[in-house]
Amino acid sequence: MVIGVCKIVLSLDDVFSLKEKRHIIKSIIERLRSRYNASIAEVELNDTWKNAVIGISCVSNEAGHADSMLATIVNFVENDGRAVMVDYSTELIHVD
Repeated sequence: MVIGVCKIVLSLDDVFSLKEKRHIIKSIIERLRSRYNASIAEVELNDTWKNAVIGISCVSNEAGHADSMLATIVNFVENDGRAVMVDYSTELIHVD
């Protein structure tokens, strides 16, 4: 079993309240969940207006599949346009 984990740091420059930020982040998270069937949550900077960190995880029986899935999700977030991706990191965890 392979667990893929990804952390994405986002910047939301056009946001001027927590309500606006949460609306955008919630929308991105819901679109990712429905499209890619992955577990996703806002994991850091919850009370900061201009920044957000989302965590993503997926489980697969092949490392290549998990890595490909995370790369596709990162690409989707990068091209979404509502938030600027500042940084991201991925990790594959092999469980026997």
